[in-house]
Amino acid sequence: MKITTITLCAAVLLTLAVPVQAAGDPKAGQLKNSMCAGCHGIAGWRTAYPDVYSVPRLGGQHADYIVAALKGYQSGERSHPSMNAIVGSLSQQDIEDLAAYYESSYSGPAN
Repeated sequence: MKITTITLCAAVLLTLAVPVQAAGDPKAGQLKNSMCAGCHGIAGWRTAYPDVYSVPRLGGQHADYIVAALKGYQSGERSHPSMNAIVGSLSQQDIEDLAAYYESSYSGPAN
């Protein structure tokens, strides 16, 4: 009985320790990122519309954060004219694929 309990506890802990991977396909996301790369793929890029600010690099960002942010733009919880226009055309699968791609594409710190 004691061995069964220890084995069960160890199995649960190992299951919880396995990193969760995004539901999307990084390769599919790479094929869908052309709308994103124009701003988010350029080191040091600043946008001038509607205000001047630095555009965040997405490579290496957690997929869950990217999914939540894109859903926030779709729902109106977040607002930016360019982002609102872009995410309007994305399906749930597109969002998952893009998130998986950017999570797996860290290329070092932005300059």
